[in-house]
Amino acid sequence: MYFIGYDIGSSSVKAALLNADTGIRVASATSPEKEMAIEVPHPDWAEQQPENWWKEVVNATAMLLSKYPVDPAQIKGIGIAYQMHGLVCVDKDQQVLRPAIIWCDSRAVEIGNKAFRELGEDYCLSNLLNSPGNFTASKLRWIKENEPAVYERIHKVMLPGDYIAMKLTGEACTTVSGLSEGTFWNFSKKEVDKALLANYGIDESLLSAIVPTFGVQGYLTPAAAALLKLAPGTPVTYRAGDQPNNAFSLNVLNPGEAATTAGTSGVVYAVHDKNDFDPQSRVNTFVHVNNDAGQTRNGVLMCLNGTGIANSWLKNMVGDITYPEMNDLAATAPIGAGGLQVYPFGNGAERILENKTLGAQVKNLDFNRHNRASMMRAVQEGIVFGLNYGVEIMTRMNLKIQRVRAGNANMFLSPLFRQAFANTANVVIELYNTDGAQGAARGAAIGAGYVKETEAFKGMECLSVIEPETSIHQQYQEVYENWVTGLRNQLR
Repeated sequence: MYFIGYDIGSSSVKAALLNADTGIRVASATSPEKEMAIEVPHPDWAEQQPENWWKEVVNATAMLLSKYPVDPAQIKGIGIAYQMHGLVCVDKDQQVLRPAIIWCDSRAVEIGNKAFRELGEDYCLSNLLNSPGNFTASKLRWIKENEPAVYERIHKVMLPGDYIAMKLTGEACTTVSGLSEGTFWNFSKKEVDKALLANYGIDESLLSAIVPTFGVQGYLTPAAAALLKLAPGTPVTYRAGDQPNNAFSLNVLNPGEAATTAGTSGVVYAVHDKNDFDPQSRVNTFVHVNNDAGQTRNGVLMCLNGTGIANSWLKNMVGDITYPEMNDLAATAPIGAGGLQVYPFGNGAERILENKTLGAQVKNLDFNRHNRASMMRAVQEGIVFGLNYGVEIMTRMNLKIQRVRAGNANMFLSPLFRQAFANTANVVIELYNTDGAQGAARGAAIGAGYVKETEAFKGMECLSVIEPETSIHQQYQEVYENWVTGLRNQLR
């Protein structure tokens, strides 16, 4: 018996085929080979074509089944993970009305700030646990204000994962976790927040029906099955945003546990058993995958937009070099990169900076001392320092982050990055042989009723443990404090 998991990212779509009996991933695929384009029609905007996500789901599925041919009847469920906070608008025929406004788009910042003031900070933080900020609801209000002809044609709005689920099943639906990530959810009343919708002039009928995170959310249509070469009627049984799903894929489900990832953006995500918030909404609280009537499970998320994208930008600027070669070269520079500082804030408004758009900056560059190795190290350290700046905000919410789990992927493939993270944040890092697509497949197995939560993680192994090193921990702390001083000067 097998389950398929999809991870709909902004750079690619990843797919995994999981043998549910052994818990082992038997095949994986990524499409396209090169990163999907992010369209920037205006400074600080970021859009993608939802149809391209679907095209890459079809391509990734074909690649997956070519690697491991399996009888489609043996595939008993499909799980979906997806890039969070995006906005897809479709008409009554389920046709996309405009490009999706994705997570790193900053156009709606002032709309969210205005609603924060008008609704009242106390109301928003007590009920939404967040400022409306630059999240999905604010992006929808932007459409209403700036593209009224498009807004009038909207039948349903959805998150990227909701769109893929609709393409699979023909049904427009979402989850409570998804509504919370769009700031549509009232945590106190446990319902869609009427006050924010009223403030934005949004009709609740535009929101999709709610389905459980784990459980049957729809069935594969004959048309979708024909494209994917899967069996009609195969159920979609799990859906979650990429960061709740990343935490789930690492078996991070209970208070005190934390997960991290460092792909295009970087995230630290810790599980909390309270409806708590950061007073300045620099880190955000969303409903976690295993939240239910019997237990409060929320995910407190800090996000740094400029993570892997900063490293890939540098790679493209340098030219003919691989990531492993960059990692090796960076390791030849000293801790602190000889005073060179990088602030990787070049990918839109940063929540940890109260939705400011600073732009990336390089400071203290000395043409006589610094070289490629210095820059490569300074970029990796700057990313780590940005993540730790967010972690410090989380600790003020009484989240004690002493150990974090991560997949052995992206920036965590760099020994220097792992060392810098462990020693700056003073945490133990556990690296596992998993990823978001595998997590989505495991979620599908739970949602289909094939395995229980306690049985879902067999086949997952801890590959290595990285601990802070007494000999260099203090060096990283001093370099980090200098970096923070520079950041505070920029924020004044």
